[in-house]
Amino acid sequence: MANKLNTPILHEDLPRMGNALSSFIGNTVLKMMGWKFTGQFPAHKKMIIAVAPHTSNWDFVIGIAVAFTLKLKISFFAKSGLFIPPFSIALKRWGGIPIKRQKAHGIVDQMAEKARNAEQMILCLAPEGTRSRRENWKTGFLHIAHKADMPLFLVAFDYKKKRIELGPVLTISENIALELQRIYQHYHTVHAKFPNNVATNLTPSSGDKD
Repeated sequence: MANKLNTPILHEDLPRMGNALSSFIGNTVLKMMGWKFTGQFPAHKKMIIAVAPHTSNWDFVIGIAVAFTLKLKISFFAKSGLFIPPFSIALKRWGGIPIKRQKAHGIVDQMAEKARNAEQMILCLAPEGTRSRRENWKTGFLHIAHKADMPLFLVAFDYKKKRIELGPVLTISENIALELQRIYQHYHTVHAKFPNNVATNLTPSSGDKD
């Protein structure tokens, strides 16, 4: 039987979690919502996955469904206010790392060090940092990738085409402003859930790396 989702085959080096039941749940959610994959996952046991555009809570639902379907063990940041019982148990199990936005300074260096020391880590981040419209994307994901010498894997959720677009994989240089513009150009034609919330000015703010 043909794979309607066009599910990619993951390399054995990638960190995994979950079971047949969780994979079935993720698979079912994606099928019911009409989504399918395009592209393949790289064989890196440590990498940062940038997911964009991020304009809706549905992005989180799709992201978790993707992780469930692929039995992929991921880590991701979420605002600390979401980590309340009983939801905190599920969020942490799924790889959630609580952060307080007002105390976010220094988290880039902490995560870069944690990534360097980890044997395996798939860190998923949303470049916008918020569902609301933001003129300047946060650059923390680029700084972490550069400092930890981790490849950056771009993933897009295209709501018009109902496609989970995988790739390309980038190596991030120290020229963060240039890298940000390059990445924005990749996402520029992707159809967000709420297009009016997609940023148009991607020049990073001075000193903004969290």
